Amino acid sequence: MRILHTADWHLGRTLEGRSRQEEHEKFVDELCAIVRDEAIDLVLIAGDVFDSVNPPASAEELYCEALARLGEGGRRAVVVIAGNHDSPDRLTAVRALAQRHGAVLFGYPYDDPGTHTPGPDRVQRVAAGPGWVELTVPGVDHPAVVLALAYPSESRLKQLLADTLGEEELQSLYSDQVKGWLAAAARHFHPGAVRLVTSHIYMAGGAETSDVERPIHMGGAYTVYADAVPPGAQYVALGHLHRPQQIHGTAAVTRYSGSPLSFSFSETGYTKGVTVLELRPGDSAPALREIPITAGRPLVRWEARGLAEVERWVGEGKDPTAFIDLTIHLEHPLTLDQIHRLRTLRPDIIHIRPVIPTVEEEVAVGGEELQLSLQEKFIRFYQQERGGTPPDELVRLFLELVSDQDEEGAE
Repeated sequence: MRILHTADWHLGRTLEGRSRQEEHEKFVDELCAIVRDEAIDLVLIAGDVFDSVNPPASAEELYCEALARLGEGGRRAVVVIAGNHDSPDRLTAVRALAQRHGAVLFGYPYDDPGTHTPGPDRVQRVAAGPGWVELTVPGVDHPAVVLALAYPSESRLKQLLADTLGEEELQSLYSDQVKGWLAAAARHFHPGAVRLVTSHIYMAGGAETSDVERPIHMGGAYTVYADAVPPGAQYVALGHLHRPQQIHGTAAVTRYSGSPLSFSFSETGYTKGVTVLELRPGDSAPALREIPITAGRPLVRWEARGLAEVERWVGEGKDPTAFIDLTIHLEHPLTLDQIHRLRTLRPDIIHIRPVIPTVEEEVAVGGEELQLSLQEKFIRFYQQERGGTPPDELVRLFLELVSDQDEEGAE
C-alpha cells in the first residue's frame, strides 16, 4: 500500500492581512498531482486543515474540493482528523460528501465512522469503531487499519486532569491517557493489515519551529511521551509541528510531515513537503521519502544598511516572489514618507524593523562625553520610537510626571 502523509494546511490563514488563498489552491493542485503520479492508495491528513474554528467560505470550499479530488470518486482512501486549530464539528459537517469520495473524517477522539461497503471498485470501510477504521482500497490485496486520534484535549477526550497536581504529574497523567487510548484502539490491529496511527499531538523530542504552532499544552502538561506509540503500529503520522521531522525512541517510525506552506517568518531554512511511504503487512519499517512542495511563496528576512541598500535590492529583483521581513539599520528614525516609499517600492514587505543607535551607543561611537538633559533624552526616545518630534505639551506632561514621582520618592 502506498501512503501519503500530510498535515497542517491552515486553510484560511492570512499573513498580516494578506490572503494565502491562491497559494493554498496551488498547493491542492500540486498535492493532487503528486497523489496521481505516485499512485497513492491512502492519504492521511493529520489535523489543522483550517487555521481557525470559523474559517472563511473560500477555505471550506477548497477543503471540499480537495476531498473530492483526492478521493477520485471513492477509488482512493482519505483519512482526515481534526487538529487543535480545527472545529471538530465543522471539519466533519461534510461527512456525506466525504463518504462518496472514499474519505473518513474524525473530529473527536471517539468518533465512530461506521462501516460502508459501496462495492469492490470503491474504498470500503469493512470495520470501524470509536477512533479507528479498517479500509480496503481497490487494487490493493491487503487492508489498512488506521487508529485516528483527533486532537486529544481534555474536553475532547472527555477526561479532566486533576488540577491539584504539579506540572510533571499532569504531563505524565496526560501522556498515560493518550497511551491508554492508543493501546485500547490497537487491539483492532491484525497481522494481515497495514497498521497505522495518525494523531495531532506534541510528542516529546519534537522541535517546535513556528509561532503558528499554537501551544497545545499548558506548560508541559499536553506533551505525549514516545512510549505512547503502540508496539503493533508500523507508521505513526503526526500533525502539529511545521518542520518535517522524525521522533526517535518510539515503537514504530513516527513522523511529522510538516506544513506544506510557510506561515511565519520563523519557518525558514528547511524544505516544505509531504511524506510518501510504502508498506506491506509484514514490513518492519516503511520505505519513505519526502517530496517537496513548491506552491508556497517564500518568507525571507532582509537586513539592510540604510534605505539605499533596500532600493538597490528591489531594483535588482532580489527574492521576487517572497514576502519580506525587513530589518533596516539607520542613523535616524524613518519618516512616514520613507515608510510609504518602501511599501510602494515593494508591497510584499510585511514588517519594517528600524534599528537606530541608542543615545548611549551614539556617545560610545563618537567617543564624546555627551551630557543630555532628561528632556533631551525623552525627545530622542520619542523620535526613535515614533519618527517625529513630540509636541511641547507631551514633553511638559512627561517632565511633570517625573517631578511628581521624585517628590513622592523623597517623601
